[in-house]
Amino acid sequence: MTLLSRIFGYLRDMVIAVSFGATGATDAFFVAFRIPNFLRRLFAEGAFSQAFVPVFSEYRERRDGAALKDLVDHVAGALLVALAGVTALGVVGAPLIIAVFAPGYLDDPQRFGLASGMLRVTFPYLLFISLTALAAGILNSLGRFGVPAFTPVLLNVSLIGAALWLAPRMAEPVTALAWGVFIAGAAQLALQLPFLTRAGLLPRPRLRRAHPGVRRILRLMLPAIFGVSIVQINLLFDTLIASFLASGSISWLYYSDRFVELPLALFGIALSTVALPRLSSLHATRDVHGFRATLDWALRSAFLVAVPAALGLILLAGPILATLVQYRAFSAQDTEMARLSLMAYALGLPAFMGIKILAPGFYARQDTTTPVKIGVIAMLANMGLNVLFVVPWVGLDLPGPHAGLALATSASAWLNAALLRRRLIEEGVYERGGHWGRLLAASAAAGLLMTVLLAWVTPPLTQWSAWGAAQRVATLTGLIAAGALGYAAALWMGGVRPALLHPGVPGGTSPGRGA
Repeated sequence: MTLLSRIFGYLRDMVIAVSFGATGATDAFFVAFRIPNFLRRLFAEGAFSQAFVPVFSEYRERRDGAALKDLVDHVAGALLVALAGVTALGVVGAPLIIAVFAPGYLDDPQRFGLASGMLRVTFPYLLFISLTALAAGILNSLGRFGVPAFTPVLLNVSLIGAALWLAPRMAEPVTALAWGVFIAGAAQLALQLPFLTRAGLLPRPRLRRAHPGVRRILRLMLPAIFGVSIVQINLLFDTLIASFLASGSISWLYYSDRFVELPLALFGIALSTVALPRLSSLHATRDVHGFRATLDWALRSAFLVAVPAALGLILLAGPILATLVQYRAFSAQDTEMARLSLMAYALGLPAFMGIKILAPGFYARQDTTTPVKIGVIAMLANMGLNVLFVVPWVGLDLPGPHAGLALATSASAWLNAALLRRRLIEEGVYERGGHWGRLLAASAAAGLLMTVLLAWVTPPLTQWSAWGAAQRVATLTGLIAAGALGYAAALWMGGVRPALLHPGVPGGTSPGRGA
């Protein structure tokens, strides 16, 4: 289901790129979409989910059905009231929010007004999608992953419809995308409701100030609001700086980030989604060995995918963009600029995946403070690296200074992941299982073979622009298949087998089929 969602996500981005290109107007939409999307990561998939799932799992393991339903009702009531207030403030204060997050627009009244108007339309998406996240957290905790994973398809379909059908009917075509976001939020929430009803957990929002479960979730959520979404904060900071760079910079960064998000969501976020309820249950039942083994299994699985995915994105950045988005309004120059930032983001892909796996090791134990402290360090590092990379880049008049922003984000993600892992080891929560050395050596050899192979057979980027869509797709598909097969074959020859993904930990057990 996650793969299906990401395929539609690519189709969405292709339609937007082909229809609108990388212009000041599309920059304005991406700013208006990124702000509620950022808050969604905080209040939905991010801090709220990480705080809610462990408490929900504990109630499910240790209390009766009535107490569980009471928790769901009161969480829904508190979330609804809080988000309604935040949404109202966002709609009223849209110009001020744009001034804060995209100050470069203050000198461009047209883009500033366009972004402010679209933000008023997109901001209610936060309310809808956060309630959707509550529903998804319940279903995931019950082991029903399919519907929540499919739900993002509705956002992608809505934006495709807005770009193709609604935009030609609007005075300012790009504003159709903002309405597509609004419609998608309502549709995603509506999809969850029948499945919650079937599970007997459809919320009836209620408010009680002293509800102990809600208070615990709130205590866990407040520090996690910052810690779990450090990558998103870095991306917003990138947007702020990019608003001062050349027109199109925000769009180039957006498309680069989207292509990195494909393997990140398909494997990193999917693994995290499955692992968090499992880890929460293991912690609730005090199964220390199972907890360690599940965490180690998730890290191994993510690592084996992250290496070839990162190398593939770096080596094939230009061909990917030329094949998937370089048509009509999206020019060869846009491809070249987006290629630079895609390569820079790809360098951080293993770290992005690592953060998604390591953070649940804290949240499942209801520890939200430690990731915050580490997140602060990573955020400050990102800010410093942004200045360190971008200012000399601009001063030397080198092409693509926006790529310096992506590079800084990747570097700070590596720091974040390394500190999270070290802390888990220090606390005795994570212990590296056997055969990691063998896994690392085999993966390095396979990655080297894949790099040599793709560097040898990939045509130059100028040639891709001369081809039609069919030839681009066929060639790119062949290159991806060749790289994947070469990597997999090298791993097999290096002795890597499925059993290496879950050998357990010394003195412990494998996570088994339940993980």
